[in-house]
Amino acid sequence: MSVENPDTSSGTDGPVGRILATMRRSRKLSGAELAKRVGMSQPKISRLENGVGFPDPEDVGRIARELGAEDDEIRRLVELAERAHNRMTDWRPFPTPLASKQRGVAHWESDAATLRQFEPAVICGLLQTSGYARAVLSTFQELILLDAEPAAGPSVAEAVSARMRRQEVLADEGKSFRFILSETALGNRICPSDEMPSQIHRLRQVARQDNVSLAIIPADALWRVPPMHGFQLFDEKTVTVDLFNTGLESHGRADARMYRQVFDWLADQAVHDIDPILDRYLDRYVDLLRAPGRG
Repeated sequence: MSVENPDTSSGTDGPVGRILATMRRSRKLSGAELAKRVGMSQPKISRLENGVGFPDPEDVGRIARELGAEDDEIRRLVELAERAHNRMTDWRPFPTPLASKQRGVAHWESDAATLRQFEPAVICGLLQTSGYARAVLSTFQELILLDAEPAAGPSVAEAVSARMRRQEVLADEGKSFRFILSETALGNRICPSDEMPSQIHRLRQVARQDNVSLAIIPADALWRVPPMHGFQLFDEKTVTVDLFNTGLESHGRADARMYRQVFDWLADQAVHDIDPILDRYLDRYVDLLRAPGRG
């Protein structure tokens, strides 16, 4: 996967949209006439032909077929469209306000019927307490504003509030949520120790929901696939990856299939009987709080 802007060009043929526009004009059809024939809006045809956003492979196939393209040409154009989707693209503008990013993620979560998420180092956002979320988001706020004015408290507070509102989606029993954590995420001291007992309690609570699966990969597990980074997979259609300076997304079928396979491999290593692991870390943090000068 490469991190690039959408481009479906192939050789000297040009982008998919331009090819379809040339085919349409050669058949002396207006954009409105073509739109009517394929059951799309004229603005959608215009956006596709002008390369605005990613061309939907199914739309490309339908249009090419209506324009009389041969089967081989239809397959080629569909493959070009799919190739555009199979590129991880930057979804900032940067710097993106933290709260705005939370609202963007909430949109994907509300649209998805099934969400799969793996995190090797931190607790998943939908599972975080406000204290844990504040610790995570405060660091990102500092990074975003390295070359700007010092971070203002309300900006972080607004982002934490937005993240907490995101968690309301967990109450939708029509959705399915599958979370996998590395045990390392429990041991990493992202926030003060006195925040962790409530965070562990939060994990227990959410794990009891019928529409939620929470599994943990034990620290002594032999990894089937290296835990390179965390990711979210929405309905096996959209993959997102968080980086320090931005977020990446892909709508490609090949990318979705790959990340689904990675998730399934991770799931094979994970355990669903998480209480013994949570008990162990709860005891550890309680001991830290009791120790003089620690926590």
